[in-house]
Amino acid sequence: MVLDYLCRKAAPEIDMNKTFLIDAHEDIAYNVQAYGRDYRRSVSETRQREKDTSIPAAIGDTLLGWEEYQLGQVALIFGTIFTMSRRYQAPQWGTYAYSDTAEAMAMLRSQIDTYHRLTDSSPDQFRLITTLAQLEQTLSLWREILADYPQITHPTGIILSIESAEGIDRPEDIEVFWEAGVRIIGPVWAGCRFCGGTLEPGAFTKEGYRLLDLMEQFGYALDISHMNEESALQALEVYTGCVIASHANVRSLLKEDPHQRHLSDDAIRSLIDHDGVMGIIPYNGFLKTDWKQNDNREDVRLDQVIAHIDYVCQLAGNANHVGIGSDFDGGFGFPNVPLEINTIADLQLLYPMLQERGYAADDIHAIFHGNWIRKLTQTLSKA
Repeated sequence: MVLDYLCRKAAPEIDMNKTFLIDAHEDIAYNVQAYGRDYRRSVSETRQREKDTSIPAAIGDTLLGWEEYQLGQVALIFGTIFTMSRRYQAPQWGTYAYSDTAEAMAMLRSQIDTYHRLTDSSPDQFRLITTLAQLEQTLSLWREILADYPQITHPTGIILSIESAEGIDRPEDIEVFWEAGVRIIGPVWAGCRFCGGTLEPGAFTKEGYRLLDLMEQFGYALDISHMNEESALQALEVYTGCVIASHANVRSLLKEDPHQRHLSDDAIRSLIDHDGVMGIIPYNGFLKTDWKQNDNREDVRLDQVIAHIDYVCQLAGNANHVGIGSDFDGGFGFPNVPLEINTIADLQLLYPMLQERGYAADDIHAIFHGNWIRKLTQTLSKA
């Protein structure tokens, strides 16, 4: 079927133009603490170090490293603070999980400290961003000239984002995290006393609405990723601040989604109505729901990522509400990614593919970074 939005565009000639990328979801601190990864190293160095360990079999080979951030023009990432209850701990994810709120709060603080140590010790590689001025200072380097590794390099910015507030003792405790530099909160991962999630049904509770109210007062961006359908729609109905879905795919393009992990058309439309942005995940299991670890890699390609991006653009009638939220090293790695991807640097392949689909440069830039910048500007203006 010919789609009106793309029909209004003249397909440009293919070229290899690049632009800088913002990735809205990476589990950096979790991997540092659970597996000892050092993202100041290159992908090849980390893979070599882990070659004779149990790590690749558990979560795959890493997709992330500072050299690859430079090669892939990754100007900024949303660095997550991820904690998981021991009752949902998968055997392949090791022993890094909490048993009670005291352990959860200690893990949250420890991961924040990990980001602070990383950015304090290696400011030429990574910069913590908590204000609009810091955002502009970091992005101005990438706007002026793209990286040309190793001759020209720029620090990659990090915005702190809590993925799952399930372990937070009281909603009022989020004040501590704001002061520590966190600017985004996703209330749920599995499901909890705040709202239903990927593994537990339910709606927003009184305590959950209290959390949203406090988040709005401080100026946090709300991440609806991992909410079930009921909770996502409730959050979108009441939250008047910045709303995103940092890492979620289009449910309508998937054969099945029994856990409501991905967004329905209703949820996407509501997100669009709130001027929100959703980050598409280039993970084979979220592009082909019956994918298994040893399946043929030919079965999943980057054009399936493009299909999810395009679907959101068609619902919106523009390219203003979609980006990338890779979730790289978030419990999966190489080779469980589309065939063309070896590292995060290969996400630049999306640029010419979007051109082939008829997307103009301005729209590709919006998808690569502009839409996330708009949401970060909205959030950081409250800092």
